[in-house]
Amino acid sequence: MATSPDDQKYKLFTRRAGLISGGMLILTSGLIGRMYFLQVVGQDQYKLLADKNRISLRLLAPERGKILDRNGHGLAINRTDYRVNIIPEQTDNVEETLEALNKILPVSERQKRRILRAAGRQRAFLPVIVAENLDWETFSRVNINIPDLPGIQPDMGITRYYPEKDLLAHIVGYVSSVNEREIGEDPLLELPGFKIGKNGMERILDQRLRGKAGNSRVEVNVMGRVIRELSRNDSVSGDTLNLTIDRGIQKFTADRVRDESAAVVVMDVHSGEILALTSTPAFDPNDFNLGISQKKYDVLLNDARKPLINKTVQGEYPPGSTFKMIVALAALEAGVIDSQEKIFCNSKYEIGNTTKYCWKRQGHGHVSMVEAIAGSCDVYFYEVAGRVGIDKIHEMAERFGLGKKFDIDIPGEKKGLNPSKGWKMATRGVRWQGGDTANVGIGQGDVLVTPLQLCVMTARLVNGGKAVTPKILFDDVDVADISPEVIPYSRRNMEIILKGMDAVINDPIGVAFAQRMRKKGMSFGGKTGSAQVRRITQSERDDRVRKNEEKPWIERDHALFVGYGPLENPRYAVSVIVEHGGGGAKKAAPIAKDVLEFMFAKDEV
Repeated sequence: MATSPDDQKYKLFTRRAGLISGGMLILTSGLIGRMYFLQVVGQDQYKLLADKNRISLRLLAPERGKILDRNGHGLAINRTDYRVNIIPEQTDNVEETLEALNKILPVSERQKRRILRAAGRQRAFLPVIVAENLDWETFSRVNINIPDLPGIQPDMGITRYYPEKDLLAHIVGYVSSVNEREIGEDPLLELPGFKIGKNGMERILDQRLRGKAGNSRVEVNVMGRVIRELSRNDSVSGDTLNLTIDRGIQKFTADRVRDESAAVVVMDVHSGEILALTSTPAFDPNDFNLGISQKKYDVLLNDARKPLINKTVQGEYPPGSTFKMIVALAALEAGVIDSQEKIFCNSKYEIGNTTKYCWKRQGHGHVSMVEAIAGSCDVYFYEVAGRVGIDKIHEMAERFGLGKKFDIDIPGEKKGLNPSKGWKMATRGVRWQGGDTANVGIGQGDVLVTPLQLCVMTARLVNGGKAVTPKILFDDVDVADISPEVIPYSRRNMEIILKGMDAVINDPIGVAFAQRMRKKGMSFGGKTGSAQVRRITQSERDDRVRKNEEKPWIERDHALFVGYGPLENPRYAVSVIVEHGGGGAKKAAPIAKDVLEFMFAKDEV
């Protein structure tokens, strides 16, 4: 039966109506579902928004990583910071509250002005710091009197603390508040009161010590007041770093040179681990953490003994006679002299139109290499340096770590100066002269070293030829388990050098024979040095010791000593520089002796 046109139109209409109805049903279902989600599932969150509240994500500062010595003693730690805040909206009169607080906790006029400015500038419910880093007794008194101090809020936080104070200030460094130039892209640095490393290892290793921020998801109202915490991801503390430094050895060396402007480095000759790195005078890093006053900073800055300078790595000094082993070994290796050959010293050495002198007024007579090292004969080394030449001396000095930086995670390390013919032409535009070589031959002239370099040089001389590098972080020790390079030299020639260093202390001809160890089983070797800081006249040379003592402190010679022990199977190297201390045998050698005796006694225990 055929379908009429009217029937076909009806079916088409019905199908379209069904599609439209179905679509409307789907849309209605989606709308109802969305309304259910908004009104039921998301009721709590959207209710907050409806009440003009919002969700705020806040950073949580991490706890800074600790710095410990090799035995786990805290060198840079965190401790509770007892502080007092004031919440302006909780008191009718901020000034009256501060006056009442002043009877318990002194509040200066300057502090009052700062607090009132902050209270007027920020929202009334936000706390304003009144005082921080309070002792427990003061903090307790404030807590007891809280009922009479409307708006005052005792609070506890975390602050950096250096329990050893000035003992390791140059190594560890300090933290301080972030300035505008340092903020960068790290949002952590924008947190009020957040501090970063500004000096020493605190600065060099800041990223490792800083840790990772956490966050807190809090409900706040339109005024920014926190209503409640909704969720939290805790921060991750910074790394704990262990140094190779031994606090006990560091303390002994620091106490030994407490009254001097000096540097002492103690090092394991086989591993390169630095056991002590002392520079005196020093400073208390806690002053910088708390906010050092301009007056106190000016005192440190203007002190002639430079307490802010780490002399062990930043001080550059003429090595004086401590350099003579390098000259002697270079000459032996070059074959320009035999260890048994004797050179005559009558206290004078002619070179060109210049006369140079030995420190010993009457001269040393005929001396061999061992005798020249033991007696520190200048004329002998003028002659030997001239024979071997500056470039071979430069090459030997380089092998033993002079003129280079070791990058041991302490800022400001200097490289010293290991001169050569090419260096002089490149930097000064003039040729190297024979007189220049003679000066370098006794550790004067252009050559400059740091106390750290001298200690490394000594370690490499006595450890069997291993080119050890200094290490101050145990991380570096683990990485450097690979055996160091072997320095190319004749073992027989090195025996001559060590025999000379032995004689300096343990033979009556040695300039430091008076410093030999008297206790059975204890012995050490070394080399003294005295470095001029200015040119001296002939009359001064004739009476060197007395003239040094009569001169102003700043014009006196530096006293140096490098040593090692025990004499058989050496384990430790030590370098000492006493600024303007005079003679190395008289001033620096006794310090090294005491340090090594302390080390030996410590090993026995």
